[in-house]
Amino acid sequence: MAKGKNPYFDDFIAMSGFSCEAAQFLKETLADFNPETLPERREKMHKIEHSADEVKHTMIKRLAKEFVSPIEREDIINLANELDDVTDKIDDFLIRMYMYNIKSVRSEVFDFADIIMRCCKALQMATVEFPNFHKSTTLKQMIIDVNTTEEEGDAIYIKAMRRLYVEETDPVLIAVWSELFDRLEDCCDSCEHVADAIEIVVMKNS
Repeated sequence: MAKGKNPYFDDFIAMSGFSCEAAQFLKETLADFNPETLPERREKMHKIEHSADEVKHTMIKRLAKEFVSPIEREDIINLANELDDVTDKIDDFLIRMYMYNIKSVRSEVFDFADIIMRCCKALQMATVEFPNFHKSTTLKQMIIDVNTTEEEGDAIYIKAMRRLYVEETDPVLIAVWSELFDRLEDCCDSCEHVADAIEIVVMKNS
């Protein structure tokens, strides 16, 4: 186990930062939703996603050249991929809204945006604490916080889908919003997957 400051942990923090940036941008886009500006906002979101990709690619290239890493190589790769998925899935939601030519948003979307933002912030706190995982007394609770917030997302998903199928009569809108709600739940799930990956590393190195 390598000791001291290590660039991989900095990369994890940077990637979680891009997830927070994407979540904040999604929240702002939905709060002031305008289908006319969606193409422009989609492009801006994609730039955030691309920045996260660049951090991951740099990390993997570095890993390929090094013999010693702070945690197991497969854990670094897995955690990088899981972190990248968070930003990817937020980006994907805006892509879907653009593809399906969404003109207005359902009320539950705002609740989802808030939960995704909270999940990402909780995740960022965990990645900041992650380098201290050997001695940390707070990392475990941070992981629990991510999982607890994700469970709130599950409750919103169930409520949103129930309301959709009870109140909506247009089969096209039912199909479209079913997928969009699935994508929003995926955003929350991806945060939980990162927290799980961090927890596995902690357990393996305890």
